[in-house]
Amino acid sequence: MADDRLLHAQKLYEQAVFGGDEGALVNADAELDGVEADLALARGRVMHARFLSERQPDARELVLFERAVEFYEGLGDIRGEAEARFWVGCYHQVVKGDTAAALPALERSAALAEAAGDRLTRSYAVRHLGFAELAAGRPHTARELLEESLRLRRELDFQPGIAAALLALAEAASEAGDVEQARTLITEAADTGAACGAYGTLRWIGAFRDELG
Repeated sequence: MADDRLLHAQKLYEQAVFGGDEGALVNADAELDGVEADLALARGRVMHARFLSERQPDARELVLFERAVEFYEGLGDIRGEAEARFWVGCYHQVVKGDTAAALPALERSAALAEAAGDRLTRSYAVRHLGFAELAAGRPHTARELLEESLRLRRELDFQPGIAAALLALAEAASEAGDVEQARTLITEAADTGAACGAYGTLRWIGAFRDELG
């Protein structure tokens, strides 16, 4: 997508310089803002993956996600804004451990993703809202949100995400005292993760299985 934006910006530049269409520059700026938004989001995600591996926070991650939000919002790109706002919320919740700061971004992300028809981003937003409910001691409400995330991922046939969603539901079942249901869910999560090669998720699944005993 970034390549397409850059190519279009180049054509608009030529249209302005050689064709005398100065109005084309406004559209060129918009295309380049889109490139910057895409790049900021991509860099922020890479930093987040590095945090998950090394557990060393980098404040630049949040700066990048907020920059992406600013650009997407300015462009009226609600799908991009939904994804960027999710990552802002994820940073606060996962990196900083501040659920209160994460909630506005996660809730806005879920609403925008719904409006944009972006089922994948919504699956992430409601998943993390479910985590917030778990942390608040409301496992039944959490389960409803986590079940929605699983449903959306099944619709998309997003197998690694399905494995992660099943793990989250197993955790919610355990919190609610339903250990047998948790074991059933974690077995399905392990089978799904193994089938699609989601080895990172399988490590989390194994750790939770050890907790269950």
